[in-house]
Amino acid sequence: MMFSWFDAKEEQHFGTTLARFYIERVPFESPFSKNKFATKTQETLKKLDLQVQQFKKDRRLNVYKKAKLGNAFKWSLRDAGYDVDYVNELTEWLMLRV
Repeated sequence: MMFSWFDAKEEQHFGTTLARFYIERVPFESPFSKNKFATKTQETLKKLDLQVQQFKKDRRLNVYKKAKLGNAFKWSLRDAGYDVDYVNELTEWLMLRV
């Protein structure tokens, strides 16, 4: 029982999947990637939010699992070439919804 608290493989995978979803819709070289509030970006964020809500329905996320999810999301975006400050804003946005 205690070890399941630390099993965050699904959360890490979900964080990476969310980042890929974002990257496909708002590439880092697009003009939308600099402005979190651009229309295209807002639509993508709404879709991300829906995915997060569905993911949360089936799982009980503890602090450790939330951190792993956020970290996977953040580093996937950083590795894709997004600006550090922009990635931090997006990750903060995500963590407020998880």
